[in-house]
Amino acid sequence: MAFWNEKTLAQMSTEEWESLCDGCGKCCLNKLIDDETEELYYTNAACQLLDNQAGHCQNYSERFKFVPSCTKVTVDNIESLTWLPDSCAYRRLFVGRDLPTWHPLKTGSKQAMILAGMSVAGKVTCETKIRDIEDHIVLWPMKDVE
Repeated sequence: MAFWNEKTLAQMSTEEWESLCDGCGKCCLNKLIDDETEELYYTNAACQLLDNQAGHCQNYSERFKFVPSCTKVTVDNIESLTWLPDSCAYRRLFVGRDLPTWHPLKTGSKQAMILAGMSVAGKVTCETKIRDIEDHIVLWPMKDVE
């Protein structure tokens, strides 16, 4: 049986925890919250460290040095990170769902995730090139296959 089905998030080793991240890049997108409705909106404006074509952080190990506001997903804060997409493995496991069939831990590569349309690769613009972020609201990051 797979470790994510045998252990709670709190029981996972650092290596297991890190492997849960599918590398989709959705958490690296700028998000907006409507002041009146508190509704969350994703944009296609990505963190300056995100490789827009590959869809992953270009300096993951030192990301906090360059982007101090980057959020580290932990067992202690997962419940409060309501902006994580429903497709996020951490969020899915936290609410009692399994990993999707396209997840790299199940398929052995990111290709199935990309084919399922779950990656930001090729769909985003660097936040430093954006003028009016409200013009960059998109719906596709909310897609949750399975």
